[in-house]
Amino acid sequence: MAAGDTPLYAQVSNKLKGRSTPSLLDPLLAVGFPAHSALKALAATGRKTAEEASDWLHCHRNDPSLDDPIPQEYALFLCPTGALLEKLQEFWRESKRQCAKNRAHEVFPHVTLCDFFTCEDQKVECLYEALKRAGDRILGSFPPVVPLVLHSSVSYLGFFLCGSPADIIQEFAVTFATEASVLAAISIPHFSICRRARCHGLSLRLSNLTRASLLSHCVLQKHCTVKPCTKQLHLTLAHKFYPHHQRTLEQLARAIHPGHSCQWTAALYSRDMRFVHYQTLRALFQYKPQNEDELMLSPGDYIFVDPTQQEEASEGWVIGVSQRTGCRGFLPENYTDRASEADTWVKHRIYTFCLATDLNSRKDGEGGSRPNAEFPPPQTSRSFSSVQALQATVARKSVLVVRHGERVDQIFGKSWLRQCSTPDGKYHRPDLNFPCSLPRRSNGIKGFENDPPLSSCGVFQSRITGAALLDSGARITSAFTSPALRCVQTAKLILEELKLEKKIKIRVEPGIFEWTKWEPGKATPALMSLEELKEANFNVDTDYRPAFPLSCLMPAESYDEYVNRCTASMGRIVSTCLQDTGIILIVSHGSALDSCTRPLLGLPPRDCRDFAQLVRKIPSLGMCFCEENRQEGKWELVNPPVKTLTHGSNATFNWRNWILGS
Repeated sequence: MAAGDTPLYAQVSNKLKGRSTPSLLDPLLAVGFPAHSALKALAATGRKTAEEASDWLHCHRNDPSLDDPIPQEYALFLCPTGALLEKLQEFWRESKRQCAKNRAHEVFPHVTLCDFFTCEDQKVECLYEALKRAGDRILGSFPPVVPLVLHSSVSYLGFFLCGSPADIIQEFAVTFATEASVLAAISIPHFSICRRARCHGLSLRLSNLTRASLLSHCVLQKHCTVKPCTKQLHLTLAHKFYPHHQRTLEQLARAIHPGHSCQWTAALYSRDMRFVHYQTLRALFQYKPQNEDELMLSPGDYIFVDPTQQEEASEGWVIGVSQRTGCRGFLPENYTDRASEADTWVKHRIYTFCLATDLNSRKDGEGGSRPNAEFPPPQTSRSFSSVQALQATVARKSVLVVRHGERVDQIFGKSWLRQCSTPDGKYHRPDLNFPCSLPRRSNGIKGFENDPPLSSCGVFQSRITGAALLDSGARITSAFTSPALRCVQTAKLILEELKLEKKIKIRVEPGIFEWTKWEPGKATPALMSLEELKEANFNVDTDYRPAFPLSCLMPAESYDEYVNRCTASMGRIVSTCLQDTGIILIVSHGSALDSCTRPLLGLPPRDCRDFAQLVRKIPSLGMCFCEENRQEGKWELVNPPVKTLTHGSNATFNWRNWILGS
């Protein structure tokens, strides 16, 4: 412990004498952790045990923000348990399955009593004491039944708390806010900032609130200001959903009977205020860094990602901050899945108001169930009978939208072209995952910079997908592709495995090209012409008249322009194959799995931000399958004819280093 920290800790110990902080803090100080870091660890782990705080500190030993005096944000919620909670969780799952995810799915069922507020790490015990005092004050008058009235609008669905019970709960919130503000106002010395010069390095890139403003806010903060919720108390069921889902959500909500037995608890949660507007990812697999700027991943790790700070990341990678270690780095996005906002929140203390009438109902936090838990549908394997069922539907028209295979710059980064170019501008293969050769194009090897080919693994992925389609009995009758070289290559390889490369010509449709806002440069994308593709032995249809000629692709188009382009292109593709039955193969980019299927399904365009995050999750050869239901006059999204292809990157290997290091 630093010498300057000792008297400060003594003062804190005296101020908080009789509380649990010293008993938790002493073991951490005894092993040499600075007082300010130990308090930060206790706050970040909910002040449960010294062991948890010690583990947190060991994990964060390389955290560049460890010494920053940035406190947690806290909020007080009223949470249902028992039978009512089970019904609410069932609504959460079913509404997500039938109507897709909305903002309510980011958080568990709750009533907000006090909005998020900051509290210095050494004053958190004051919040616990305030919670107990406020709870004890109204325990005798807390309503045995809390009336819930369903309210619905075009963007909100939820229960309102009404009558005198709502007034009592509101009184509890006001009492807690008052007690917390008064107790936290006790003069507790603010710890000096160690190595403050590090704070100006901005090792974390923060959106909306810059790191400098956060530090300024925290240094100047003198009191803990808690504000009770001033709106009518409510329990949100759905928020910011598509208007056409309102009726379905209302029907699901009516199955929730407010009279279900319930044990209400007031729960104090905290979150890291730096990442409020970030997206949260959960690691699915182990990942060992291959470079210094990459993150170590363990299954279950949470990663905070700022969508506005991804310019440095290559396709398939993101830059994020690990919640477990506090370190920032690159990580493969296909090793993660989207998590909910509240998954990273820390529960500190709860106050239970009354006993549940149903003694068999599960208590809050017990039974192995987590708030906002998700139960994915069981996976079923494709059998011979399912192949027969697929073959029985060949009379229907279907559309299979497939993302291209792994592109070479996805593995070797933006400088891949320099790695494989000789001084005289010729191509050579520096790694086996580079393609064996490149097709000739008018602007030379430089033309591949913004139109990269498939890697060798991308070729393999495309072939294995084509072979799986052949085994499934899928009947491809036509093929359309984006003009990007990687898409044309993927379509050719799939058709080769289907033994259809000579029978089906590839129709190049520039209208399904990637959203040009995501393309580098400010000029129209320089793509290979039909003549160049034909010369490179691609069986392209030179007679096909696309909905959008290559010359009509505009740089940096708006999202609406992109969506309209894809919608018009899908109309042309389906009308071109009006009399055909079987499967229309469309090979395009990850974005096409959304932008080229929603027009068929009659769905409105997705929100731009949600669209961008969805696309980032689509792996190479990811696919969507739409089938025409002629009886009902609509298209439906059904299971693709083949399973998903999961893949990952591996470390580079140099035998010289291996021998020298042995």
